Amino acid sequence: MDKALIAAVLWLVLGNNVAILSDSLIKMLDSFDAPFQFVLLRQVSAVLILLPLIKLRGESLAPKGLRWHAARAHIWLFGTALMVLSLTTLPLATANALFYAAPMLTVIIARMAFKERVTWHSTVTVGLGMLGVLVIVNPTEFNPFAIAALLVAGSLAVNNLLIKKLPREHGILQTLFLTNLLGLPVGIAMAIWEGAVFEWQRILFATGSTLFIMIYAATCIYAYRAVDSAKVTSAEYTGLIGAVAIGMVFFAEQPGLNFYIGSAMIVAPLIWQSWALQKKPATS
Repeated sequence: MDKALIAAVLWLVLGNNVAILSDSLIKMLDSFDAPFQFVLLRQVSAVLILLPLIKLRGESLAPKGLRWHAARAHIWLFGTALMVLSLTTLPLATANALFYAAPMLTVIIARMAFKERVTWHSTVTVGLGMLGVLVIVNPTEFNPFAIAALLVAGSLAVNNLLIKKLPREHGILQTLFLTNLLGLPVGIAMAIWEGAVFEWQRILFATGSTLFIMIYAATCIYAYRAVDSAKVTSAEYTGLIGAVAIGMVFFAEQPGLNFYIGSAMIVAPLIWQSWALQKKPATS
């Protein structure tokens, strides 16, 4: 039994469902028209939360591998701005279903850019998961906000894969801190360019969103460092179930039979893949 694989899957399941809480806070902003201001507030709150924790733990912030940290920081910045746009204009379940194109993109990019081996188990599981997403949401039309959600998926996929380029000595706290710190100059510039009126209550939403999304990012850093991405990307689909559940309770979104069928298409292949990978060493 591959304990590292099981742990990575469980952490991704936890992280993706916690991330839904962050999405829900953004959704509560309703017709939000200042995405870069919100991104900047999230960056500042993340830096202020993480810096004391790093100092308390006595961890170093040695300037190593900064180009990869900077690349992830700016991908994260623009991806988050697009996430705000899509979440405040699309239904919660629809936006998240489009976000969950990320695992498929992760596997494709991992194969093309990093030459990772993609097993047929992973291919089948990711493919069925994507079909399950479509069954649940049944998107009938695409608009600019749906395209924004797909670009969010792309940014998540690239950032997850770039984790392997980061210095191993940088732990989860340092990685999250540098991701937010290095994006601050561009974040400030974009917020000024946006020119939106500042509202103090947005700080509460941004801080809460930051706490939840940092938990998600931490689980991704752990999982994608521990095992090959192709083996665990399917676990990210389980967050969609949490999105629909929260949508039902707080946003009056009522799923039909297609939700249950699609959920089975997401979860069943994940269980099958984990079982198959656990059995493989014993049969080789």
